[in-house]
Amino acid sequence: SASSNPTYSFEDDQNTGIFTSGADTLNFSTAATERMRIDSTGAVTMPYQPAFLAKPAIIQVDIPASTTVTVAFGTVVFDQNSDFVSNTFTAPVTGKYQFSYSLYLTNIETAASYYEIYLQTSNRAYPFVIDPNFVSDLNYLTLTQSALADMDAEDTAYVTIRQQTGTTQTDISTSSFFSGYLVC
Repeated sequence: SASSNPTYSFEDDQNTGIFTSGADTLNFSTAATERMRIDSTGAVTMPYQPAFLAKPAIIQVDIPASTTVTVAFGTVVFDQNSDFVSNTFTAPVTGKYQFSYSLYLTNIETAASYYEIYLQTSNRAYPFVIDPNFVSDLNYLTLTQSALADMDAEDTAYVTIRQQTGTTQTDISTSSFFSGYLVC
């Protein structure tokens, strides 16, 4: 049964514990900060669980042909554990991470041999390749990918694109995004 007064179970440092705080809520704290809460409905919230969403701050104009380019995600929509910096996510702990990206491209070059997009992680790369054999240049095209990646603490993840041959004209729209979170 729920107690009207919070109850604590702390380690010797008095900064780590489990306590209840009304309305059948169970809270977990470390370093005197709430890290996880289970409410009366069974919903679990973890405000420091690694999770991020970033998008380009500006249009990345005219990605160079035959060059691998890191996609610039200059606007961080959210970054729950401060793990996303300079277009790159750095894993704070070893685990499995779910990543997704969507690249909204404009001015697609049909004379390109291929477009190659990689979700690059420290352990491996996850490729996405398209051969743009269209009748004429496309005004826009959205390419998406997701992957469940194994990462060690301090491993990194970022997105690259390469247009092989053709005219330098393709842009990466600000409607693109890159996201990820720790699954387990």
